[in-house]
Amino acid sequence: MKLMAEFTEEEDRTFSSDQDLLVFGQRLRHLRRAAGLTLVELGDKVGRAPSQLSLLENGHREPKLSLLRSLAGALGSSVDELLSKKPPNRRAELEIAVEQAQLDPLYQRLDVPPLKIGKRVPTEALEHVLALYEELRRRETKQVATPEEARQANAELRSTMREHGNYFPEIEKAASDILDRVDYHGGPLSEGVIQSIATHLGYGLRFVHDLPRSVRSVTDLRNNRIFLRRESLGMHSPRTILLQTLGHLTLGHRQPRDFADFLRQRVEANYFAAAVLVPERAAVSYLRQAKADRDLAVEDLRDVFSVSYEMAAHRFTNLATEYLDLRCHFVRNDETGIIYKAYENDGLVFPSDATGAIEGQRMCRYWAGRQVFSSSDRYSTHYQYTDKPGATHWCVAHVDPSRGKDFAITLGVPYTESRWFRGRDTTNHHRSGCPNGECCQRPPAELANRWQGMVWPSARAHSHVLSALPSDTFPGVDEADVYAFLDSHQG
Repeated sequence: MKLMAEFTEEEDRTFSSDQDLLVFGQRLRHLRRAAGLTLVELGDKVGRAPSQLSLLENGHREPKLSLLRSLAGALGSSVDELLSKKPPNRRAELEIAVEQAQLDPLYQRLDVPPLKIGKRVPTEALEHVLALYEELRRRETKQVATPEEARQANAELRSTMREHGNYFPEIEKAASDILDRVDYHGGPLSEGVIQSIATHLGYGLRFVHDLPRSVRSVTDLRNNRIFLRRESLGMHSPRTILLQTLGHLTLGHRQPRDFADFLRQRVEANYFAAAVLVPERAAVSYLRQAKADRDLAVEDLRDVFSVSYEMAAHRFTNLATEYLDLRCHFVRNDETGIIYKAYENDGLVFPSDATGAIEGQRMCRYWAGRQVFSSSDRYSTHYQYTDKPGATHWCVAHVDPSRGKDFAITLGVPYTESRWFRGRDTTNHHRSGCPNGECCQRPPAELANRWQGMVWPSARAHSHVLSALPSDTFPGVDEADVYAFLDSHQG
């Protein structure tokens, strides 16, 4: 929650958490000491008892706006500076973190006396206490994410996305605010604007050739540096990866507690990157005009904002329900029909397992996402109507080539909504009985009679499906490799 300064004199200042109160107290103490004032002297200036100010500095009381203004004036500062969420220095950051750690039931189970943090407690001691707490928490919460747990986390997250129409105003606002701060005026984001965002957040960029293979980027929180490769990683360009990284920082993400938390953070960071590259105000204005012209097209959104087709299609799902009154679905699948990403709020029934998970399931061979691979030119836009049990959908599918393997991106809407889209006059029409697979996965009776019992296929092993997911803090990341990399880049 961002703390604004437009409240009236009578309103109480509302802090979103105890963490905010602790940061405010640290900033107040820092500014008071910088001004050379004691609690008594500051109290005389603002008409408050020293004991009341002490409660504020220790994060035990919430100030009213009138007092905030008086404090800012007495300290030669501003209300905005007092309310900044960033601790004034490393020492204050450590003190806040240790205070928060001691409130954790996990810490309290140690049954050790509380550490009273005063000026005489060395900074190194605070760092040691915090490091021990973080390791204790990591060992307590680290769990091996089995394939079933991972699929369940995916299903729950997708349900949340559906409930919100895949639109999250708090992330939109964070993206809009950061663009305003770097004086963005429209059009595709240049590399210079994106670097300005990093600089505004206090981070420098380092492009290296030896980034560990298991990561997209590495953020050195100690020295405020972000390490990246110059080249694209799969379908992700360096600017997209950088914005995803900045998304974690802007949205205040901390080390994930478990796989579900890791997945949520990844989705939020991706959303933030898309909201920066395809800004809400400009995109909504463009899409509304395209709908009025009955000429909505994902490829136009891609070209106007200079992003990938996948990002344009996914960004469309963020804005379609909220601003265009359209229900839709999105799928990313490979040539064999295996689903990697999916979202819907238009009633489309995906194939799913017992947990409700879609990822890893095989879509019907008659759906647009698979038909595009068999078209005469798989890299041209493929439009299609598909009759499915209970409904007909219009879809546009596009194959995004990559250095690894090709993936199809599909955006679809119910038949009645196709009137707003380019490609609605297509003659491609298929019928599907899926998601149960009866229409396309079971061989015709004639072939089954001819070959049943006479074939022994050797299946390709999918070891990642059989084994548990890595148990690292960040699943799939080789932390030893990352730490060695950072160590080699010191100095």
